[in-house]
Amino acid sequence: MANAKILAEKEQIVSDLSDKLRESSCTIVADYRGLNVAQVTELRKKLREAGIEFAVLKNSMVRRATANTELTELDAHLTGPTAIAFSKDDVVSPAKILNDFAKKNDSLSIKAGVVEGKVVDVAQIKALADLPSREGLLSMLLSVLQAPVRNFALAVKAVADKQETGAEA
Repeated sequence: MANAKILAEKEQIVSDLSDKLRESSCTIVADYRGLNVAQVTELRKKLREAGIEFAVLKNSMVRRATANTELTELDAHLTGPTAIAFSKDDVVSPAKILNDFAKKNDSLSIKAGVVEGKVVDVAQIKALADLPSREGLLSMLLSVLQAPVRNFALAVKAVADKQETGAEA
């Protein structure tokens, strides 16, 4: 009876992992070997503040979940201690946080990831980490959209000022 219960629990874990892999816009697999408890706690805190779920998982469970989601390319990277960060909304934040943390702590190494349903390597994750954050991109877009209106307003003001000086003379 205990085996049936354990098997059911494992099937539920695999099902939950499969759902997370499907729903996640960005999933990053990392090796955390060598990090102490304080460092892991600090990393978890940064990820949680950004709305990113971070979990240490058994490779065998993740392999079963990747088989369910047709992401078996990720299996090659599931060796040794594995921690996975799942982000539903933001693609850039998990890459940025984990990459910055790995720069400061040599013990954390990014193995691979899944971005918008496609398995990507470390180089692509680092390229993603170099992108501005979502807020940064939105502010850039806003300034680009405001520039024509601002320039038009300045031109109208310059014409009005010129007409005023012409009328006074």
